Amino acid sequence: MCFKAFTAKTSCVRRRYSEFAWLKKKLQKNAGLVPVPDLPGKSFFSFSNEDFLERRRQGLQVFLDKVVNMTVCLSDSQLHLFLQTQLPVGHILDCVQGHTPYSVTDAILTYASSNRGWAQAQEEDAVIKEPSLNVSYESMER
Repeated sequence: MCFKAFTAKTSCVRRRYSEFAWLKKKLQKNAGLVPVPDLPGKSFFSFSNEDFLERRRQGLQVFLDKVVNMTVCLSDSQLHLFLQTQLPVGHILDCVQGHTPYSVTDAILTYASSNRGWAQAQEEDAVIKEPSLNVSYESMER
């Protein structure tokens, strides 16, 4: 049997730690007894510390790498919208619950075709020189 888990082959989005915490909570609720990986720790005093920020970025990358390899998480539309669009979490919920004029697939295809993710990443790299989290979906094809 063949299937492709993600609509877009790759994507680049910018997310805050609080949005990752929201995603983990939603994934865990939908995964039931299957444990969802932990997020890296949150510090209230080290936001300007570059070493801390890099460790957190790496921890979030590990979290994403584990989540996209969990079948139970791959069936969650919230994960797909989180990774493949720049929709705020409230809009992700609205879309998944059918309260938007567009479907999950429509939202992803619109974002991917607008190339906003790549343009945004290039602008941010030029200004901030901040590494981003990368998720490749090629390994998800079966």
